[in-house]
Amino acid sequence: MRRPVESAQYTSEHFQKLLDEQDITCSMSRAGEVWDNSAMESFFSSLKTERTARKVYRTRGQARSDVFDYIECFYNPTRRHSTLGYLSPVQFEQAQEA
Repeated sequence: MRRPVESAQYTSEHFQKLLDEQDITCSMSRAGEVWDNSAMESFFSSLKTERTARKVYRTRGQARSDVFDYIECFYNPTRRHSTLGYLSPVQFEQAQEA
């Protein structure tokens, strides 16, 4: 059984230095702001549940291609989102432009 990751790990000097060395921008919500990352948390939950949870990828390229396919061919143009009035993101953007 995996132990929950403590948020202190992500704020540690060692971890922040590692991110900086890899030229990665850290994305963390501010203390007490639990909704900051809720949209991304929801997206990653959907990605795992709907696409990657039952798959084994032989290469990073296969994984990258499959995730791209999920986002560009299903999630954005097809999948309806309750927070967008049950429209897909593409449909929602089109309606905003009209």
